[in-house]
Amino acid sequence: MPIESSQLPVGKRVSYFFGNLALRGVLGLAGLVPYRWRIPAMGRLVSSLGPIAGFDRRVRENLALTCPELPQDEVTRLCREVGDNAGRMITELYAGAPFIDRAKAAPISGPGLQALEDARAAGRPVILVTGHFGNYDAARAGLISRGFSMGALYRRMANPYFNSHYVRAMSRVGTPMFEQGKRGMVEMVRHLKKGGIIAIVADLHVHGGELIDFFGKPAVTSTVPAELALKYGAALIPVYAIRQDNGLDFEILLNAEIPASDAVTMTKSICDDLETVVRRHMGQWFWIHRRWKPYLPEVRTSKAQPDTPNTEE
Repeated sequence: MPIESSQLPVGKRVSYFFGNLALRGVLGLAGLVPYRWRIPAMGRLVSSLGPIAGFDRRVRENLALTCPELPQDEVTRLCREVGDNAGRMITELYAGAPFIDRAKAAPISGPGLQALEDARAAGRPVILVTGHFGNYDAARAGLISRGFSMGALYRRMANPYFNSHYVRAMSRVGTPMFEQGKRGMVEMVRHLKKGGIIAIVADLHVHGGELIDFFGKPAVTSTVPAELALKYGAALIPVYAIRQDNGLDFEILLNAEIPASDAVTMTKSICDDLETVVRRHMGQWFWIHRRWKPYLPEVRTSKAQPDTPNTEE
């Protein structure tokens, strides 16, 4: 991803510049509306734009591939819910304190909570794995508020104008932030070696990853979280922030620690765990992204020193 706008072709630079201005304008105007009305309003806006922006087409394609048994009225309902959750999620990230306060108030449950507490008491590193589900930043904010200081791995956005304020918004939830790449990997590993906690979103198509079933279809998936857990003796724990029926609050769920075995088996467990949660809340997963796109396998040179995954939406 480009670091500076000057590295872009002129046409792309202009497109990104005005696209960022439009988004910032919408978010700025939304910020004038009280939080309890702002979040559902932006959810409805993004949901209503789904057919125009091509989101509905992507949702329908993914559901036709993985859940062909779903009736069309259910598919249509999911198109609206997926867009609504996406709109709420981005607006919440930019809301600052009101969102963080909601996340702090979220109840935390699941067998993984005890595993997390045990790891912290023992000074053992932890890798929290999640997906594009609910609002994963709510889980991060909720756990940080309870003393679980953690870093997070993020992927630089293609639009450099948007990326700068996007990273600032994420940093308000908690730091440190590790940008995907060699430098970010070095910093993240250093954090793990000190017994730190990191959070990784693990459900993107990744060049050089392994073919692992997700919703019954092979999806190219990074094994790096599992490799890091094995290499540094970290607890590998799935975590989710499940949006509640009022659309504003969350429940933070930590599922059982993934047993140490080998990287592929552990990654399969991560995918299975996420699929189980998504099937209970289908409209909260980001069915818009290209999770099952075609790929060409790449030879990985070393399992001992895994590269940072090159993720693509």
